[in-house]
Amino acid sequence: MAKGKRTYVGYYSTETGNLVHVTNIQKKNFEAGKKGPELRKYNPKTRKHEVLKMKEIKKG
Repeated sequence: MAKGKRTYVGYYSTETGNLVHVTNIQKKNFEAGKKGPELRKYNPKTRKHEVLKMKEIKKG
């Protein structure tokens, strides 16, 4: 069976280290060794905006 063109990534908070957001992206846009995009989202637990770092996760 062929591997898919998409992969799941998780965005982890830089302040708390918790997994905040999960999405899937195209592999060709984010090759191995490249830095992925950072998100800035509101975290209700800390009640402020935080920078989120992307990290590949296994799903399924």
